[in-house]
Amino acid sequence: MKDSYIAAKERWAQKMAGKGKRSIRSADRLPPGQRLVTDFPTLDLGIQPEVPLERWELKIHGKVASPATLNWERFKALPQFKDVSDFHCVTTWSQFDMEFEGVSFFTLTDLVQPLPEASHVYFKAYDGYTTNNSLDALMDDDVLIAHSWNGEPLAKEHGGPARVIVPKRYAWKGAKWVKEIIFLDRDLLGFWELRGYSNTADPFTDDRFA
Repeated sequence: MKDSYIAAKERWAQKMAGKGKRSIRSADRLPPGQRLVTDFPTLDLGIQPEVPLERWELKIHGKVASPATLNWERFKALPQFKDVSDFHCVTTWSQFDMEFEGVSFFTLTDLVQPLPEASHVYFKAYDGYTTNNSLDALMDDDVLIAHSWNGEPLAKEHGGPARVIVPKRYAWKGAKWVKEIIFLDRDLLGFWELRGYSNTADPFTDDRFA
């Protein structure tokens, strides 16, 4: 196993035990080109799908040993993870100390057991949106599928019932209204990646466009 993966899972285990501390990525907390806001702006493709909880499901499959389809009850029965992280949108706004709660990506990988050849993850959403990440980028202590923000259920305009949170990437890498997670042995570009946005999307290197 990679040392970085072991260190990330140790940090996550500490957080699950209520003892963890946030890791600092940069001496300057605000990435270049960003401005700090205190509200939560909404951006989408012009569709905000209505997904009743009794019809919601999350399908996880691809290069995994144990594919799973979670309904809302099973999703909420998984170990719950609460974390505070900063949020960076490519449209130049950032917000600090956003508290999200949901299911850690580590918990999902423990559930489905990615195969050795899995290297990337492709996300599909209920509004037709897609995005991609390397598996390495997702195997960190602050990545989760969130159902709550600041102690309240995630509103529809912010991606509820559930959305992906990847704090180390610009926010378009975290699909709102997530419905499918596909583990792949290759990279597959998503909606904005096919339209000229960066495939790696690191806010701290101002990595906005391809």
